[in-house]
Amino acid sequence: MAAMPQIGLITVASTKEEYTMSSTFYNEILTEHNIRPFHKKPIEGANFQLEGVNPSCGDDIILSLKVDDDGKIVDGGYVGDGCAISQASADMMLDLVIGKSKEEALRLSEIFLRMIKGEITDAERRELKEASVLQDVSHMPARVKCAVLGWHTMEEIFKEDSKGEPVTTE
Repeated sequence: MAAMPQIGLITVASTKEEYTMSSTFYNEILTEHNIRPFHKKPIEGANFQLEGVNPSCGDDIILSLKVDDDGKIVDGGYVGDGCAISQASADMMLDLVIGKSKEEALRLSEIFLRMIKGEITDAERRELKEASVLQDVSHMPARVKCAVLGWHTMEEIFKEDSKGEPVTTE
């Protein structure tokens, strides 16, 4: 069996068999981002902020982004409460999008949401780095809304017609 490619601190599987072998990373990464979230903090000077709510699970986050004049996300954070999946997913999302343009962040969000539906390529999954471990959430319908909360909230922040109303997964 060929060695699995490395991305950051995790191993990303290239085949379904390798993915099954690496599924133990799901628990490790989820636990790490839930216990020690790097981005769970208020962001001073944030120029984009929106609440995201998942009524079916009780997840409630406020996502804050600081975007410079060139459209680059220079900082981001979230505050709020929720299950381990919603909190870890928001933290992993911010790992990915900080330093990226608004357009690139939205592209990564689109890939993540397609991953949850089982509609991405291996190359796209690798682009998601640690967030790719949430792929198996697609087999747990009650948890899908938890995993996508932060991503949907970010998409709504950047919508031209966003009115600042809380985003809901319902």
